[in-house]
Amino acid sequence: MFTGEYRHTVDEKGRLAIPTRLRAQLAEGGTVSAWIDGCVALHPKDEWDRMTSQVDELPVTERSARNFRRLLYGTAFEAKLDRQGRFVLPQTLRDHAGIEAEVVLVGAGARIELWSPDRWNDVREQMEQPEALAESLEGLGI
Repeated sequence: MFTGEYRHTVDEKGRLAIPTRLRAQLAEGGTVSAWIDGCVALHPKDEWDRMTSQVDELPVTERSARNFRRLLYGTAFEAKLDRQGRFVLPQTLRDHAGIEAEVVLVGAGARIELWSPDRWNDVREQMEQPEALAESLEGLGI
């Protein structure tokens, strides 16, 4: 399970270092893809396999399922860590998430979300509003 918030930089070659604390779960590699809410998600191999099995079962007759499948697979790239724990974050994904030199890595349970600092600050500010948080949890059974 990925937890925590980390701030890092993307170097001139598009490489992003994964915090040491999170690397073990990515030892077998992973997949990075565009994700919901304007961020990028880094999925460890086992989570990617589990999730794509579910995605593949979505009905092709539903537009939202087709669009999600296109977003997920059409933007997916292998994320293999080098000896220094870095991987290349493709320019297309940096553009999708508005990531330039700085990136915020957010542990999101089964995956790591990669955010531009400005977008993350906006999302975090909204999440931390007590009434908004209560409303968003309503009906989830939590």
